[in-house]
Amino acid sequence: MNIAVITGASSGMGKEFVKRLFDEKDAVLGAPFDEIWMIARSKDKLSALKESLGNTRTRVLPLDLTDTASIEALSTLLSVEKPAIRLLINCAGMGKSGKFSKQTASDTHNAIALNCDALSCVTRTCLPYMTGLSGKRSGTIINIASSAGFLPQPGFAVYAASKSYVISFSRALREELKKENISVTCVCPGPVDTDFIKVSRNDPNATFTGIKAKFVTTTDKLIPASIKAAKKGKGMLVFGLGQKALHLASKILPTSWILFFERGSV
Repeated sequence: MNIAVITGASSGMGKEFVKRLFDEKDAVLGAPFDEIWMIARSKDKLSALKESLGNTRTRVLPLDLTDTASIEALSTLLSVEKPAIRLLINCAGMGKSGKFSKQTASDTHNAIALNCDALSCVTRTCLPYMTGLSGKRSGTIINIASSAGFLPQPGFAVYAASKSYVISFSRALREELKKENISVTCVCPGPVDTDFIKVSRNDPNATFTGIKAKFVTTTDKLIPASIKAAKKGKGMLVFGLGQKALHLASKILPTSWILFFERGSV
C-alpha cells in the first residue's frame, strides 16, 4: 500500500496539500496514493475533510504530536499496516507573536515541541517505511519551514528559531538520505493567508500589517509550487520575490544591520 502522510492536515497549508494530492498521478512522488493519512488534533475537521473528498483513500488520525503517546500510536499503526510511505509532509506548526518575556512557559514549550521535536519524531518514525522501496525515488519528504528561519526575529523569537531548526535539519537530512534515494525539500514561505496569524496573536480578527501585508500569499499558489519543487527534487523552495530578497540579505548583510531595521516592529 503506497501512502502519503501529512501532518497539520486539518487546516491551512496541510489541508490544501491533502486536496491537491488526492488526485495526484505523478509517480515521482509515489502517486497515485492508495491512502492519504491525515494527521491533526481535530477529529471533527479531519472527518469533514475526508467527507468532502468522498470518504475514500483518506484516513483520519486525530493525534496531538506534542504528546509522546501520539507518536507511539503512529509507530504502532505503521508496524501493523506496514505501508510504503512514498511522501511525508511535515506541515504542523505553531507560534506566538509578541515579546518573549510576555509569553508563557507553555507557549514556548508547545512551539518547540511541535515545530522541532514532533517534526523530528514523525520523520524518524516514518523513515523505516520509506527506505528500500522500489523505483527511481524511494520517497519524498517536504518540511514546511518559513522565511522567518533565515534570521532572528524580535517579536517572533521562538517561532523564528524553531524554523531555523527545520531549515538546518532538512539540509542535513537531505544529505544523509541521498543514498536511500529519498529526496528532502524544505519550503520557506513568507506570510500565508491562513488562520496562523489569528492563532499566533490570539485574535480572531488579526491580519498581517505593515510591510508583511505586501507579501502575503495564498495556499492555492504556495502548495502547487511546493509540490512542483518536490517533484524536481529541489533542496529548498523560497517562495515569493520578497522572501528571496530576504534570503539573499541574510547571506550578505551583517545580522546586526537587519536587527537594527527590525527594532521598530517589536
